[in-house]
Amino acid sequence: MTARIEIENAAKVFGPSLALDSVNLTVEAGEYCVLLGPSGCGKTTLLNIIGGFADPTSGAIRIGGRDMVGVPAADRPTTTVFQDYALFPHMTLRDNVGFGLRMRGQGRADRNARADEMLELVGLSGAGDRRPAQLSGGQRQRVALARALAVQPDVLLLDEPLGALDLNLRRSMQEELKAIQSKVGATFVHVTHDQEEAMAIADRIVVMNGGRIEDVGPPERVYRAPASRFAASFLGEMNFLTGEAQGGTAATALGPLPAEGQGPVTLCLRPEHLRPDAPMGVGTAQVLETVFQGGHRRVRVSLAGVTLLAHLPLTVTAEPGQSIALGIDPDHLTVLPGGTQ
Repeated sequence: MTARIEIENAAKVFGPSLALDSVNLTVEAGEYCVLLGPSGCGKTTLLNIIGGFADPTSGAIRIGGRDMVGVPAADRPTTTVFQDYALFPHMTLRDNVGFGLRMRGQGRADRNARADEMLELVGLSGAGDRRPAQLSGGQRQRVALARALAVQPDVLLLDEPLGALDLNLRRSMQEELKAIQSKVGATFVHVTHDQEEAMAIADRIVVMNGGRIEDVGPPERVYRAPASRFAASFLGEMNFLTGEAQGGTAATALGPLPAEGQGPVTLCLRPEHLRPDAPMGVGTAQVLETVFQGGHRRVRVSLAGVTLLAHLPLTVTAEPGQSIALGIDPDHLTVLPGGTQ
């Protein structure tokens, strides 16, 4: 109950708009892959092409080695969980979960047993006789997930499934989704614009922008060493410094910094790596703004004529107008070719 997904040169045109532009992506069997990007970047279009709700204008898509172009959604080894749950209000939870099995001709006793098994898997054991109106938003999402898993898909597609939930419930459901995926072993492809959600659950993140893939990799690699300026800016906060690289260093507004390559470069520095105790001092900054954010202070500073963002420990006092010595850790600099946006 799992399958590999292969997408080759997939393009999708809607009238004058190019929604997908020559996308190439392989999702391994049993992987939890998250498509991440802003609204309009093409991630939902790509999900719809995998699920059979749309075909690519050109290109190929294979699931488990089988060509899927032209194959209806009902005939694909996929199911989809949507943000709006789409539960039948007049049906019990057991009947909702077993609906797909009923459409496949499975007998009542067998589908009820399978439905109860899936409700137990998502933490709703014994709730089969209840109706959707009696549930919270998080519980309804669990029922939608149970219904999708009941038919034992090779690939489960999730379209912003946690977008309607509050922060604490969303975090709880992230943990549950990851645990359920580990239990059932299916390939999960999950669409979101929430960077924190992507990092919490993904085996691999696919960062999309303008119908193209900007970066693909494990969450930690994409965060620590992004492949493009867009990926660097979209996944968390980032400081950018332009410079001219030569002989292993780049001339920047903060002075010479380590940078391989030759010619114009952009140096990327996460706010948590701009701090007073960093090994390489870069000067004294003036604090412009301070925001308390629980585990750290989010501080905007002016340094050598450049406005930068730092995440400072709560033990560091940083009030507007104050001067503070800052440094960087060269090991956490990412250098990208090109010195412009």
